[in-house]
Amino acid sequence: MQTIQDCLKERILIIDGAMGTMIQRHKLEEKDYRGERFKDWHKDVKGNNDLLSITQPQIIEGIHKQYLEAGADIIETNTFSSTVIAQADYDMQSLAYELNVASAKCSKKAADEYTAKNPNKPRFVAGAIGPLNKTLSLSPDVNNPGFRAVTFDEVVTAYYEQIKGLVDGGVDLLLIETIFDTLNAKAAIYAIKKYFRDTNKKTLPVMISGTITDASGRTLSGQTLEAFYVSVMHAKPLSIGLNCALGAQEMRPHIEELSQIAGCYTSAYPNAGLPNAFGEYDEQPHETAHIIEEWAANGWLNIVGGCCGTTPDHIKHIADEVSKFQPRQLPVLEEIL
Repeated sequence: MQTIQDCLKERILIIDGAMGTMIQRHKLEEKDYRGERFKDWHKDVKGNNDLLSITQPQIIEGIHKQYLEAGADIIETNTFSSTVIAQADYDMQSLAYELNVASAKCSKKAADEYTAKNPNKPRFVAGAIGPLNKTLSLSPDVNNPGFRAVTFDEVVTAYYEQIKGLVDGGVDLLLIETIFDTLNAKAAIYAIKKYFRDTNKKTLPVMISGTITDASGRTLSGQTLEAFYVSVMHAKPLSIGLNCALGAQEMRPHIEELSQIAGCYTSAYPNAGLPNAFGEYDEQPHETAHIIEEWAANGWLNIVGGCCGTTPDHIKHIADEVSKFQPRQLPVLEEIL
């Protein structure tokens, strides 16, 4: 079977769209999140989407299959918050490892089914490693700018357990995504390196995706796109890119810049436009795809998909539009020095 590196040389690869948007369509209630196993849990768990990989795996697998049917080459595990730090909101820290294993197996089952249907289009599972709900670079207390809610070592430990679960569950790649604080990302990178060094397992490719939070063109922790790239390039990632916060229209100049400075493959998965007054996304699939088509025509893309508000329809339109174009070519070393 082709490796993902083989596929990236041949075509623009498609990553899936929003998991949360699709879960919302099911209109699940508290009892649905709890299932039988957690029916007497002492805290509300509605909103803990990662828990559904254990209590409602058929829903998560069904969402994966919709994205695969739409043309996704890469699907992400339902593990955006599957760390001891993020799960503390629900007092479910002890489930962190199990959540990652369950989500990875759920994704892998769907991906393998579609690879078997068409071996010439292998499907890959990316273990989603979210940014955490605590940040290493910023203080949550405006009266104490030196305060930090978490330490670097605590973040590394949390990510290490997540990585172990994802690998044990059978993922093909690791995706550090929605990065708004590069120091958190560095902790994830360190945890990945440490895990594979400790276990002597075959190292998995790593994708890194940051978030430009507003029109300033900077991450929440204050870095420009170029500074962010320089800060993480030591990880030798398979790809580096941007996701979330912005719609395709607003993300365009940053993707153009990234395509010019990155020595690795590039990725982009924007939101379905900017949210309306109710926090919902109105940009239609053909509108998102039309914007992204230009990126592909300009040779800026290697991996593309969708984030908040996007659906299988968005992914299908994007896949159809970019299939007409060649992937971005990796620059020779001299061009980026």
